[in-house]
Amino acid sequence: MERYPDIEIYLAPLQIERLQEWLKAQISADLVAAGKRRWRGTGRSENGAQLPILLIETAADGFSSLWIDSPDSPWPRDVDLARAINQALAIEVRCSLGGWQPGDAPDRFLHIDANGEECVIEWPDSGI
Repeated sequence: MERYPDIEIYLAPLQIERLQEWLKAQISADLVAAGKRRWRGTGRSENGAQLPILLIETAADGFSSLWIDSPDSPWPRDVDLARAINQALAIEVRCSLGGWQPGDAPDRFLHIDANGEECVIEWPDSGI
């Protein structure tokens, strides 16, 4: 399975306390305030690698952005983290459909909520 160099997903609604508890349990991460509506932290992978984390509370259309800047996270792809957070926290999650390279269309996303997964939404223009 391909492993992405970093992972970014979008969450709504953000439940910061629940997300922090989940990240602590999964990767021993603690998030601390790092400016207005921003949180930073560092988790640890199973092999001890540092996992830099950035959470932006208001990224787009009422969604928060969670970014793990490492290929060593327990989740090889964006969709793996999105599914795990959706299952654990029962919140709406969106993520890129694949790895992104300069020049790629950035608006093709997977939408995951209580109704399941919807492949390929155009976001933010979709209204979903």
